[in-house]
Amino acid sequence: MLTELAIQQFAIIEKLHIEFSTGFHVLTGETGAGKSILIDALALVMGGRASTDYIRHGASKAIIEAVFELPTHHVVWSRMKEWGWEEEEDLLIIRREITVQGKSICRVNGKTVTVTMLREIGSRLLDICGQHEHQSLLHMDEQLELVDQFAGQSILEIREQYQECFHQYRQVCQELEQLMFDNEELARRLDLYQYQIQEIDQAQLMDQDWEQLEREQSRLAHMEKLMSSASLAYERLMGEGQGLDQLRQALVQLDEMATVDDSVGSLYDMISSSFYQLEEVARMVGDYREQLEFDPERYHHIEERLHYLHQLRRKYGQEIEEIIDYRNKIAADLEKLEHRDDRVEELKRKQVECEEALADFAGRLTALRKKAASELESRIENELTALQMSSTVFHIAFLPQTMRKDRFKESGQDEVVFQISPNPGEPLRSLAKIASGGELSRIMLALKSVFSNRGNLEILVFDEIDTGVSGRAAQAIAERMARLAHDYQIFAVTHLPQVACMADHHYRIFKETDGTLTRTFVQPVIRVERIRELARMLGGAEVTSTTMKHAEEMLALANRVKDRYTS
Repeated sequence: MLTELAIQQFAIIEKLHIEFSTGFHVLTGETGAGKSILIDALALVMGGRASTDYIRHGASKAIIEAVFELPTHHVVWSRMKEWGWEEEEDLLIIRREITVQGKSICRVNGKTVTVTMLREIGSRLLDICGQHEHQSLLHMDEQLELVDQFAGQSILEIREQYQECFHQYRQVCQELEQLMFDNEELARRLDLYQYQIQEIDQAQLMDQDWEQLEREQSRLAHMEKLMSSASLAYERLMGEGQGLDQLRQALVQLDEMATVDDSVGSLYDMISSSFYQLEEVARMVGDYREQLEFDPERYHHIEERLHYLHQLRRKYGQEIEEIIDYRNKIAADLEKLEHRDDRVEELKRKQVECEEALADFAGRLTALRKKAASELESRIENELTALQMSSTVFHIAFLPQTMRKDRFKESGQDEVVFQISPNPGEPLRSLAKIASGGELSRIMLALKSVFSNRGNLEILVFDEIDTGVSGRAAQAIAERMARLAHDYQIFAVTHLPQVACMADHHYRIFKETDGTLTRTFVQPVIRVERIRELARMLGGAEVTSTTMKHAEEMLALANRVKDRYTS
């Protein structure tokens, strides 16, 4: 479970530290107080997209840190072990920093991780359900994904086999499409590839040391300077009265000194050694000078070769390896073109084989999906009954393949659409066309309730999913969340007093300003303060004795309802 959340310099939150426990937590407050900012912060430590816009004005960085207590068998520890980590007792500490320079730093138990790794960890810890998910629920691709998730492991292996076959099928179709052109285009491509291969082969890229050629070209281009400098260097060393002559005379003087003072002998030995080394250098410089010769034919040949290479680089790739890879690719393409008719026949056979295999896998997928869809329909209707939608019929329709543009797609042959009939006698229609905001909220909660016990998640977060709901429906949502809280740690940002009164832990979010700065605060509310907050939610800005009494009654009734769950 999530035990602590610490936030610094995030949006309008300057500094905040909250401790949580088990059960049902609600966050309430006036519009604009920053209720959803807490959910945004939680999403960031779960690997959400970072932005400098989150940093509080005037601050250098924003910091969010979350502490989780996890049992030793939790799937997160297993995943971290695969990365080479060992768990530290039963605490998982996630820290996310965003700097004004745009850097995003993620740490788990003090070790730096990538955002991808953080997102993978976060997906195994909690699920955040917000208003945006209401809209995603209306998309058919998302609906099919939910059916597959509900089917679980029974469908996973078949789906992977189908997708592997689909990728092969798509490659076959793409290559077949590339080969389907007229004879004039075939002739053009044959001529082009043959010319390009010949052009590259003439360069003899594998047999030539191009770097050596460039060094030799540079040497020939600067031959006059090399000859002049070598002659001058030789003269400075070997000329009369020059370097070695001067050293020779110094050695004579030191030799005479050594006859009087034997301590000079070591100096004589040092200079003598240097003299012979320099004499060898002078000889080598002389040999180098004698070997220097400008060969205009060789220079012209090298320039032509290098110019040819530069042309190839401009056309086919900057590196020799890139040019060779391109040559090998078009050689393979040329061979296919030269045997196009045979290749087309071969591809058509493969296409048929792939289509037969895809049809088999897709048929098995459809059967598993229809079985899962039937069970999911029943489960959702049971949940909707508890959410004051007992007359609602929920149906997952499989669209006929005749309505599809393509026979196969990456997810299979199926397209599904979630349909409901809210009232007896009304026809089934898609969620997108018929569901109100309140109905979508309850359908979303029903889905979360069904899917919550099909994974390792232990924390569910609801961000104002009760929008558009009131009366008995609001009470039903509140009671469903309270029941879920017996098995999961639940967080809900809400504007409904019916939901807030059912919580085990209530936090009021408010903001204060001194005229120049605005700060958001979070305060646990208990006893009288909780009744006052519920009264505010019931009556608006003005809290009266009537709303206070009503709030007190709601809280007492909520406690009696929760007692029935535990008894």
